[in-house]
Amino acid sequence: MPRPALRAPGPAGAPEPAARCESCLCTDKLRGTMVAPDTGDETMRAATAEAMDRPDCHLETVTEVEHYTDRLFRFRTTRPASLRFRSGEFVMIGLPGGEKPVFRAYSIASPNWDDALEFFSIKVPGGPLTERLQKIVPGDGLWVKKKPTGTLVLDALAPGRRLWMLATGTGVAPFASLVRDPETWEKFEEVVLTQTCRTAAELRYAEEIVAGLAEDPLVSELAAGRVRLYTTVTREPHPRPMRITTAIESGRLFSDLGTAPFSAGTDRVMICGSMEMLRDCRALCLAAGLTEGSNARPAEFVVERAFAG
Repeated sequence: MPRPALRAPGPAGAPEPAARCESCLCTDKLRGTMVAPDTGDETMRAATAEAMDRPDCHLETVTEVEHYTDRLFRFRTTRPASLRFRSGEFVMIGLPGGEKPVFRAYSIASPNWDDALEFFSIKVPGGPLTERLQKIVPGDGLWVKKKPTGTLVLDALAPGRRLWMLATGTGVAPFASLVRDPETWEKFEEVVLTQTCRTAAELRYAEEIVAGLAEDPLVSELAAGRVRLYTTVTREPHPRPMRITTAIESGRLFSDLGTAPFSAGTDRVMICGSMEMLRDCRALCLAAGLTEGSNARPAEFVVERAFAG
């Protein structure tokens, strides 16, 4: 799929605080097919009229949808020219229609220079948003609120040598943005992306993102030989049938990669996934002597909370 035209990144200053990201819950990935847009859509025309009552939102158009499993899919939309964000941030999204649209925070999976917006989502049966969201097709409308925010950004980390991105399920979304941002490769010598899912099929999105770096127009040369993907699976046979926390505690993660354990002098860590994983990985970072950072006070590791519904 051709890469969109480049867009200049937004300002580096921290945006206003907002609601926590709710898009990155540990999830899954059935290969799907692209669906052709439905031209002359009455629903989209109704959404355009509804936009007059929502000055805090952009009304964007879905351009691609791909389903990976019966619980996980990605989609792309147009991007408003005025929307600026730092790679790794999240934004509130919702669907037009209904008396009171439901909004949830989703990490933006596309890098800040991309002319489109990409999202990676779980399908929650009966979920207030995802029950409808999983049925979108190209041509449908999507509300995107105007103030992205988040802590999984490079500004929240102190300088270091190696960047660890620890993810479960759709928690990989902000890292899909960050690994495609040239600034990541300017600030770190090496990037290790870890992804833990229930089944191997769920790993497909992360595998595609990392494999695609070799042909990325901005980071292919920067990332060459400097990125590693470490995957684990918890509910079926796999070379590494374990949680990422087990791999860290046992030392398996470091021995497999030939690196030393986390060190405040060299390592920086970003964490995104289920609540249990966030809690346990945060504790492991603290035990290793790392300090939690923020936009206001950069340090050695950062955590983002994320849930879809």
